[in-house]
Amino acid sequence: MILLVPIDFPGDIDYLRDRLRKGFRTRVEVSLNGLDPKPFFNPDRRQYSSASIIERLERDAEGAASKVLAVTGLDLYIPILTFVFGEARLNGRCAVVSSYRLDNRSYGLPSNPSLLDKRLFKESVHELGHTLGLVHCNDQECVMKSSTYVEEIDFKGSWFCRRCGDCCAPALAGLK
Repeated sequence: MILLVPIDFPGDIDYLRDRLRKGFRTRVEVSLNGLDPKPFFNPDRRQYSSASIIERLERDAEGAASKVLAVTGLDLYIPILTFVFGEARLNGRCAVVSSYRLDNRSYGLPSNPSLLDKRLFKESVHELGHTLGLVHCNDQECVMKSSTYVEEIDFKGSWFCRRCGDCCAPALAGLK
């Protein structure tokens, strides 16, 4: 089972839940206990620490879920990068994704909810892929292709390439 944990998320969590349920062919639930974002805020950067969110999830995650994915609308960072779309523990249980930099409005463009939903789904699959043991892939269409810019997300596919799918097949079977 995958548990979605909303953290100040303004989007349609049910849409993401349904897409992940269909893609991973497993139960996906939304936690009724979201997290308070205040402890993760860095006032110097005016952003939220993705690593701190993951650490909190690892401590507090509800027991039934195989994977826990925090979903937020907040601007995330790690110390060595200006921002991140998400972060995950490789072969771990927890990950986080943010819609903040996936939203066209972050770049002064008109809102495009459909495109935002697609981007958020791809990044959710990408981060969950890391929890399943996958590293970045060189296949241009694989969802595990690294994305530095939001436009790169638009060009890659929504799912694992054959090689990545084969690599994580045993872990995927464990989600059922």
